[in-house]
Amino acid sequence: MTGLIKQSWLESGCVYGYRKVYHDLLGLGEACAPNTVARLMQRAGLKAQVGYKRRPGHSGRKPSIVATNQLQQDFTVPAPDRVWVTDITYIRTHEGWLYLAVVIDLYSRRVVGWSMHSRMQTDLVLNALLMALWRRKPKAKVTVHSDQGSQFTSTEWQSFLKSHNLEASMSRRGNCYDNAVAESFFDLLKTERIRRKTYKTREMARHDVFDYIELFYNPKRKHGNNGMLSPVEFERQQKMKLQSV
Repeated sequence: MTGLIKQSWLESGCVYGYRKVYHDLLGLGEACAPNTVARLMQRAGLKAQVGYKRRPGHSGRKPSIVATNQLQQDFTVPAPDRVWVTDITYIRTHEGWLYLAVVIDLYSRRVVGWSMHSRMQTDLVLNALLMALWRRKPKAKVTVHSDQGSQFTSTEWQSFLKSHNLEASMSRRGNCYDNAVAESFFDLLKTERIRRKTYKTREMARHDVFDYIELFYNPKRKHGNNGMLSPVEFERQQKMKLQSV
């Protein structure tokens, strides 16, 4: 129940309170009470976002913006390959950290590109984006949303976007809510697969992450945003509807 609550909260851009999350769960067919949702949200530290407050320790200086935020926490997209979101997370192994970059299509929440490396560098995100381009072969310009990490503000990243008909969009500095869909995916990955594991080797971690993305999450995992269909099945059904019109 807590996992479903957090997914609803993250997909709202981290703004929903317990009442809206409660109605989301009802829509998914979950039997629960509003006070139960409120209690679980409080226990998990999930709160409604009311207005804008300065984050503790956040500088009041104007941030250096590389690209404007074109999403503005609106994660609803009418067609595939219009908007992709990307981000990086880390996985603990006995050999050291393994960094994972993903590219997610907002339309279906499908992971269309991913890359793993022992170092968090620009090649990590470029390889994930290259996989997405190879797989999807978009015919029109795609907006690629990221945070303002150094990998995404690098000259290499910006040049790659321009040369492949991609348009940059960036979250506000230090605001994870602006890229909540990517944050939600990483939370699911760690909750449903990694949990508190520490892999012996990076290769073992790679195999497990590959298995989660390609053999479970994309083809099988039901997603509330897709009417409880997996990303692959959602795209298939939507494509069939268009062809029948």
